[in-house]
Amino acid sequence: MAINNVMTGDFLRSAYGGESMAHMRYLIWGEDAEKKGLPNIGRLFKAVANAEWVHAKNHFNVLKDEVGDSGVCAGAVFGNTDVSSNLQGAINGELHEVNQMYPVYLETAKFQAEKDAERSFHYALEAEKIHAQLFKDAQEKAKQGQDIGTDKIYVCPVCGYTEIGDNVDKCPVCGTKKEMFESF
Repeated sequence: MAINNVMTGDFLRSAYGGESMAHMRYLIWGEDAEKKGLPNIGRLFKAVANAEWVHAKNHFNVLKDEVGDSGVCAGAVFGNTDVSSNLQGAINGELHEVNQMYPVYLETAKFQAEKDAERSFHYALEAEKIHAQLFKDAQEKAKQGQDIGTDKIYVCPVCGYTEIGDNVDKCPVCGTKKEMFESF
């Protein structure tokens, strides 16, 4: 299905750019957390990086019929200092997506009857809410000089839903079976 509306297409490209940068930023911050003695926070960053890759892939796939060069304007957090500050950058980025970006993108896709874009934005929005909370919880530990627990972190390969521990049989966002989840 081709994108029929310029605005939704622009939003998909912007979201793709932002998710791609978040993916790389979280890999960098994850490696840094490991080097600073917080391997489980590093693992959390890497798991959420995978979820951001899922979001970028979903947005890219909705744009599959859009061939050619395009400038992409996307906001991004930069810097790499201490683990707690990096977590704050992650929280800020996730909350921007939850409170500003994805609600507007989602409502626009709905208004313009772009069903594939609507699904992609919905999946990302719901996962980002969880990511923000996971990063807040990890930051509380990091501020105390502690790491998070060693429970496995699971990521849904369809929507990017992320969870610590083995608590669901299927994804609460898209319905994918837990056996399909990637574990970190």
